Amino acid sequence: MGNRKTTLPAAHELLPGRPESMSVPHQHFVNGHPITGPFAAPLETIYLGLGCFWGAERLFWQLPGVYSTSVGYAGGGTANATYREVCSGDTGHTEIVMVVFDPTVITLAKILQVFWESHDPTQGMRQGNDIGTQYRSAIYYVTEAQRQLALSTQAQYQQALRKAGKGVITTEIAPLDQYFYAEEYHQQYLAKNPEGYCGIGGCGVPLRWEE
Repeated sequence: MGNRKTTLPAAHELLPGRPESMSVPHQHFVNGHPITGPFAAPLETIYLGLGCFWGAERLFWQLPGVYSTSVGYAGGGTANATYREVCSGDTGHTEIVMVVFDPTVITLAKILQVFWESHDPTQGMRQGNDIGTQYRSAIYYVTEAQRQLALSTQAQYQQALRKAGKGVITTEIAPLDQYFYAEEYHQQYLAKNPEGYCGIGGCGVPLRWEE
């Protein structure tokens, strides 16, 4: 299910939402780790949107050094939105993967390399056949170091895309306002439903990251 709206709603158009948080399982279906925080140091967290979150989440839980993942909504103004509400295009949210990782095992640069290479960040409010505001590309950071690395990798990937004849990156890079967990059945969806839909696919351009 996806909306076909390609412009974000104005503040007065947002659905009202609700105060109650979504009920989610405590443990990750794949690795058994918690999917809700707080997460103790040295673990860090970043929030990434790269299209349909089912396939996107699987990309990251498979990476060595990623401790936990979950899926949810961010970037909009409707508190504790449901999937159906997000699909309407009237919450402003995009589909997000929360990635909790151990930086002593996997660097944020590696995670962002997977992010950039695993979708087409030039498509605006869509990914492939998935059209709507909920499919927009996004990086929501929680530290200044994350912001700087997001912008640096974006600049280098833009150079690579330009050389390949691709378009301009439309990825939203912004501080995380609030992350709302998606419904329980969305969490680790493709582990529970191996034959389920996955629209994730890159544009065939590698990122050769240089610090």
